[in-house]
Amino acid sequence: MVTLLLDQTQLEIVLSPIERALALRKHGLTIERSAIRRVQLTDDPWTWIRGVRAPGTFLPGIVAIGTWRASTGKDFVAVRERKRDGVVIELEDGEEYSRVIITTRHGVALAKALRLDEVPDDLAGAAGQ
Repeated sequence: MVTLLLDQTQLEIVLSPIERALALRKHGLTIERSAIRRVQLTDDPWTWIRGVRAPGTFLPGIVAIGTWRASTGKDFVAVRERKRDGVVIELEDGEEYSRVIITTRHGVALAKALRLDEVPDDLAGAAGQ
């Protein structure tokens, strides 16, 4: 679904043109590593989606992509298909989003890399399909 680019200072979530259109965003997301509070793996990212879609696209069990607003803050969601693993990234206060919820095949590698000072070569530029 999304492409993840990770280096020493930031995590970039690159959206394809179709994903940007569905999310109603002009660009992907760039998150400073210092702004990441916690990373949690999940086998059902759909259960983590909270609030009201605004703006974005939601087709239950198929795709949820865009911004979700709740009383606890805004979340960026890029989730597809029911049987995909995902990652929930909680961010520090003051960031554009409170959480980022994505489906990715590289959740374990991403979680490990975000806890280390060095980025594994096999994760840099990994596509999260």
